[in-house]
Amino acid sequence: MLSQDLRNRAKEIVQTLTAEEKLRLINGADQWHTIDLSAKGLPPVMVSDGPHGLRKQESAGNPLGLGASIKTVCFPTAAGTAASWNRALLRQLGESLGEIAQSEDVSVVLGPAVNIKRSPLCGRNFEYFSEDPYLSGEMAVAYTEGVQSRGVGVSLKHFAANNQETRRMTAESVADERTLREIYYPSFEQTVKRADPWTVMCSYNKLYGEYVSESKKVLTDLLRGEWDYDGMVVSDWGATSDRAKAAAAGQDLSMPGAYLLFEKELKDALANGSLTEEQLNTACENVACLVLRAAEGKAAAPCADNAAYHETARRMATETMPLLKNDGILPLSKDTKAAFLGAFAEAPRFQGGGSSHVNAYKPTSAVAAAAAAGLSVTYSKAFGLHDFHYDSIAAAPALQAAKEAEVAVIFAALPDNMDNEALDRKNIDLPPCQTEFIRKCAEVQPNTVVVLMNGSAVRMPWAPHARAILESYLGGEAVGEAQIDLLYGDANPSAKLAESFPLAMEDVPCHTYFPGSKTGTEYREGLYVGYRYYDSTGKDVQFPFGHGLSYTAFKYSTPRCSPDKVTLRVTNTGERDGAEIVQVYAAPPLGGVIYRPEQVLCGFEKVELAAGESKRVSIQLDVRAFQFYDTAKAAFVPCPGSYELRIGASSRDIRLRGSVTIEGDRIQAPIPKDALPHYFAADVENITDAEFELLLGHPIPASDFAPGRRIGWNETLDDAADGKAGRFIGKVIRKSLGLLAPLVEELGSPEVLLGSAFEMPVRVIAQWAGGFMDRPMADSFISLLNDEHILKSLFGLGTGAMRGLKRMLCKK
Repeated sequence: MLSQDLRNRAKEIVQTLTAEEKLRLINGADQWHTIDLSAKGLPPVMVSDGPHGLRKQESAGNPLGLGASIKTVCFPTAAGTAASWNRALLRQLGESLGEIAQSEDVSVVLGPAVNIKRSPLCGRNFEYFSEDPYLSGEMAVAYTEGVQSRGVGVSLKHFAANNQETRRMTAESVADERTLREIYYPSFEQTVKRADPWTVMCSYNKLYGEYVSESKKVLTDLLRGEWDYDGMVVSDWGATSDRAKAAAAGQDLSMPGAYLLFEKELKDALANGSLTEEQLNTACENVACLVLRAAEGKAAAPCADNAAYHETARRMATETMPLLKNDGILPLSKDTKAAFLGAFAEAPRFQGGGSSHVNAYKPTSAVAAAAAAGLSVTYSKAFGLHDFHYDSIAAAPALQAAKEAEVAVIFAALPDNMDNEALDRKNIDLPPCQTEFIRKCAEVQPNTVVVLMNGSAVRMPWAPHARAILESYLGGEAVGEAQIDLLYGDANPSAKLAESFPLAMEDVPCHTYFPGSKTGTEYREGLYVGYRYYDSTGKDVQFPFGHGLSYTAFKYSTPRCSPDKVTLRVTNTGERDGAEIVQVYAAPPLGGVIYRPEQVLCGFEKVELAAGESKRVSIQLDVRAFQFYDTAKAAFVPCPGSYELRIGASSRDIRLRGSVTIEGDRIQAPIPKDALPHYFAADVENITDAEFELLLGHPIPASDFAPGRRIGWNETLDDAADGKAGRFIGKVIRKSLGLLAPLVEELGSPEVLLGSAFEMPVRVIAQWAGGFMDRPMADSFISLLNDEHILKSLFGLGTGAMRGLKRMLCKK
């Protein structure tokens, strides 16, 4: 919590500001800085992307924030760090990032991202922790505490219900209140309440029928009122639609800097009272508190020791790679004659694309790491980084190498445009060339091991043909060294999946509703996300939530259960030192009057054990596992009855059972059970409109736009594609693809950014223009997209461009 002294100092400073200075203070100065009011005691502070590595733009970068960034260590991404189930590892990751940020004079790291993995198709899943809100929250709390222990803030994002990339900047997330409270809010809630993040980043999407950036219900009533948050709320970059309404609703800082676009509306709002002076002062005080916090946190920091952080990244990576299958072939002997196959063995995938993309200090491949270790390894390409179709001629040398080796290790991965911000995947398959090569390789070499590199679940029809499968996720720049450490037994696998791996996309509970329509996506599946659905229906999965193997074995015994904790003895019965992640699931009483999943994760602990060692382990339980959100009372209330506590190595590998009784008043169901038959049956594909509307409490919003709708501030280039000007602009952008490549190389392939460009609303285009576009120019662009007054619109664009160029030149 902010100290009262700091809050008072912020108030005093704000009282000295002019109205103009206040309006400028709540808008960024540029892509990465707050405005410079040093004369009033508020120097500029810098923020940078960086959930798993600092993406600080070099000073020579362009005003769009898309230029080259500094070289820095890329740590494993959140998909992998969550698989460690290790709070201490996330704390250390945060500490490392905080130290690096200090050395680069960065005051806020834009992360962690704690959105729930609703669907494996979400292109940004590599940045998110889990499908489970409790696990996600535990990881986020530890990360946040680590970063902020070094005098640097975090930005908890993307608040809230931002679970897809398709039309992420305009679509509405249509979800009922109980689902939001039990699935999509808890990661944010726990981090806010326990770790006090300096900033919270509001998301692009709509919720409750309005943009989150201007939702008083979300930003003030919930975040500040119910959760008692006293930090600063910042917009996602370009998320602000109505700046005055956003400030009144509780959004303190709009990024990137776009005061030119909002100046008139802000001054008009102050004049007519729709934005009060008190609301403006509150926003200014929250921004001032961040600046003062940053000043207090500044420390004399040496230059980042990238070599040391690289070794830290390597150690972390060994804890983030679940061993999904092993029939005993692993670990390999150091003198095994192995063939490393696939281009990713030499050029690994270790991070995703988009705003989190790091200019990595020292990427290492498995081929290079094997050579450095003196291992007997040959390499053959087999397939390229971007190949799609199987090429028998290209694959022939690799198949021959596999035949001649004792073991074939295939390095398979999703291409980089499939783990990318701004673009969701179309399926959960590896490219056909890789799937076919794995099958053919297993035919000629039965000792085939597959090493995966991907940011989210993939389908594995070839799994029966592989003797071992190591899931590397996107393991950071030291991924190759960590893979060698694990394959050859210098490290013992201890990671477990923080998400379910389905057998097919059709098995995913939201597959019918994701990504939705032009206007939004229905979260009709409700609470049935990930294992909550698979375990409720008994549906087979490729690999279950919490699954991961070790080179040793563990025995659980003598459990003792109470409503607040479980204790048990865990013994390493094997011949290797190792670590086990013990998980506890709560199964609610049968026959309840509210629908609930079969079981929910309520506690876990990672315990390290030497060979033969035994320890008593204590696991604190999450009280929310024994509660539900009662919409009638607008509060979490106990669900009384007898709960079975299931203690296991995954959601499907239950080793011990116990029970606890929860006391509480008899529940009055907000909605009669017989009105929600498909929810009680976990029959997500057949949920009716009537059932969903009962949960929503209002009619389902329209799934398409009204005909003849005018293109406006919040409409996209795709929305304008039917117009003459829209079609022409689309052609120009497509033909300019090659020219964009050098500018956007770090953030993803040009094809990815091209696709995302057509889903950008005008407001984002204008705000991302780095001060080039003012509001009259934006209005002329809107008129052009509507095929209105073509010559006048073009003239407005031309004169606006001249003004923009003049501003750019003046900055230099």
